[in-house]
Amino acid sequence: MRTIFQDRTKSILSCTFIVIFGLSLIGSPFPQYLFLQHIPTLIAFVVVPMWDRRWPLSAGAFACLLAMLVIHVIGARYTYSFVPYDTWCQAVTGYQLSEVFDLERNHYDRLAHLCFGLLMIWPCREFLESYQSFSRRGALLTAVLVVMAASMLYEVVEWLAAIILSKQNAEAYNGQQGDFWDAQKDMALATVGAILASLFQWKSR
Repeated sequence: MRTIFQDRTKSILSCTFIVIFGLSLIGSPFPQYLFLQHIPTLIAFVVVPMWDRRWPLSAGAFACLLAMLVIHVIGARYTYSFVPYDTWCQAVTGYQLSEVFDLERNHYDRLAHLCFGLLMIWPCREFLESYQSFSRRGALLTAVLVVMAASMLYEVVEWLAAIILSKQNAEAYNGQQGDFWDAQKDMALATVGAILASLFQWKSR
């Protein structure tokens, strides 16, 4: 089995991610929440190399995994609720997204959940096809269900965190921003992303 660092493309992708992760820790505006936010990142550091050694993925599927981690790392740096995309957009275009689309909250967390659905279909489908002998249709349908289940479990973890942690830490971790239907909207966006990605892969196979 070829490991991540024996594959040139995966090695470059992994090193790029490590650099991005390291830079995200410098001058963090919320250092008190970094460990809490980066629990998923630390799990990924352990699981992804072990997984790829046992069940190697293509460079494209591997890139999807790391792209999702980069999106998370950016969100974790600003605790999701305070990702300054308005500032970035204004610097590039002269406009703020919140003003253009009349947004009342920071929607970076919504983007992350949508991207989770979009990006996880390829790795899940490839694993099921290559190592579990699924047909393309069966792999895509199962991959959508896996994304939906993973999204639901993540929301349950957030709910448990809200119960266990202090109110301030729970809000920093959940990023609910006062939205009563936050969990349902996040799960719905992950599902929409998964369905769109599966349809694209079915049509372009």
